[in-house]
Amino acid sequence: MKRTAFLSALLSCLSLPVVNAQETNPLSKLTWKIEQLTLDANEGCAIGDLNGDGKPDVVAGRNWYAAPDFKPRPLRTIEDWNGYVQSNGDFLMDVNADGRMDVIAGSFVPTEVSWYENPGDEALRLGQTWKKHLLVDTKATENEAQLMQDVDGDGKPEWVVNSWNKKNPLSVWRFNKNEPTKENSAVVQLEQAVIGKSGNQHGLGVGDINNDGRIDVLIGSGWYEHPASNPWGQDWLFHPDWNIQGSIPMIVRDVDKDGKNDLLVGEGHDFGLFWWRQTEKKSDGSLQFDKRVIDKAFSQPHALAFADLDGDGVDELISGKRYFAHNGGDPGGKDMPEINAYKLVNGEFRKSSIEQGHVGIGLQIATGDLNGDKRIDIAVAGKSGTFILFNMSK
Repeated sequence: MKRTAFLSALLSCLSLPVVNAQETNPLSKLTWKIEQLTLDANEGCAIGDLNGDGKPDVVAGRNWYAAPDFKPRPLRTIEDWNGYVQSNGDFLMDVNADGRMDVIAGSFVPTEVSWYENPGDEALRLGQTWKKHLLVDTKATENEAQLMQDVDGDGKPEWVVNSWNKKNPLSVWRFNKNEPTKENSAVVQLEQAVIGKSGNQHGLGVGDINNDGRIDVLIGSGWYEHPASNPWGQDWLFHPDWNIQGSIPMIVRDVDKDGKNDLLVGEGHDFGLFWWRQTEKKSDGSLQFDKRVIDKAFSQPHALAFADLDGDGVDELISGKRYFAHNGGDPGGKDMPEINAYKLVNGEFRKSSIEQGHVGIGLQIATGDLNGDKRIDIAVAGKSGTFILFNMSK
């Protein structure tokens, strides 16, 4: 028997399946057009309609970028600091209820949370900067980043701040009603609720990790359990169920649809992107996980996002290398940047490279249809630059 015939017969006897490349990597047909918007050290970005024309624009630090040309337009000035800019995230809200989206931003070291007032049509046309207002002085420094999400289920977001200092309290700041004045046109103010007096650590997530119907707050060293009542009048029970210098966000989601919420988390300053599949809950309320590696090929997956990139109705995980997160001092810190997508197939995440060598991530990954073609695009801002990754997939 000839060698080729023998191998053919052997494979037939073993009944080995024929592997289809598209089934192995369902995201392999995704294609992307990369557009760099600017180069600076800003690491926050957001997507929203800022000029009221019905088209989503991009906000990224010092500039905003109007669809459809996405040319840089001035928004605010930000001081440089130690290889960074003094801003750790952009968030959109109509703070003064004038029908236009304003920008809320915090900082790494300064204690103030400020909002920047959308100046309206004529000032936007002239390229004027937006007026800065103090929203609250938190009196807290060493701020890693923050999330703006609804924690208490009242339909309004809260401002949740993460600190890299483990001794700093964990605070949830609530957007409560404010009576506007001539000097302060804001209709909201931030009021503090401390849920952990001394219990912080790099990493932050918001979600129902124990499946009791209430939103919990997660940090790098464990999670704070949302009380059954009076959440803003007491300390939350802390569960030290893990220890990681976690991503922001840490994402809570039932990945495998088994009825138990899982945790998607990256090592913010090391190698490792993980799916922690929840397996059981002990009688004391602590949680157990089957900790699975998604990707260890790059370092500093500091931010994560979920979005439906291939249009099949199922979200994909998006992450990448935060370029020069600690100015190159982290493991793999001087490797080239990259950004990737991951799809769950047969119980494991399959990787698809979106871009390697030029585009890294910063502190936020924003997603949305930026050019009206009904495909989800990606905006990122980091020390490799601010980019739009246009989804050109058919």
